[in-house]
Amino acid sequence: MPAKPKWEKIADHLRSQIVSGELAPGDKLPSTAQLCKEHDVSAIVVRQAIFKLRTEGLIEGVQGVGVFVVDPNEAQG
Repeated sequence: MPAKPKWEKIADHLRSQIVSGELAPGDKLPSTAQLCKEHDVSAIVVRQAIFKLRTEGLIEGVQGVGVFVVDPNEAQG
């Protein structure tokens, strides 16, 4: 079985932090630069991971501010 792409590993890591409560609703995710350094990857790899989590409804971006964990109670509407 082929190895997971780096972006998927980063998405899995962040997802597990969200599910475990380590990153709580309203918490800001580390910056792209911080995640690049932490995981030794390029910005595009981090952006792919962020995009995946955004499509799953776990996070949302606020232009010029950052990316935040979504409150699942508010997301259900």
